Amino acid sequence: MDELISAIVKKTGISESQARGAAETAVDFIKARLPESVAGYVDQALGYAGGAVENADLGSIAGALGGLFGKK
Repeated sequence: MDELISAIVKKTGISESQARGAAETAVDFIKARLPESVAGYVDQALGYAGGAVENADLGSIAGALGGLFGKK
């Protein structure tokens, strides 16, 4: 999650606390539209469930999520 927040700060120039709120809102939005069995993987990849996944490739995760929504 910290990597996502840093990317938002870097790309938008908003504060870290604002970026954290934006990231949490976006993640919640995405998870609400995923099957419950998949939403847990989002938490796990972002470090919500039982410790951070330090080497999570957010680009790959985003691509996989895009595939679920019919994007290539």
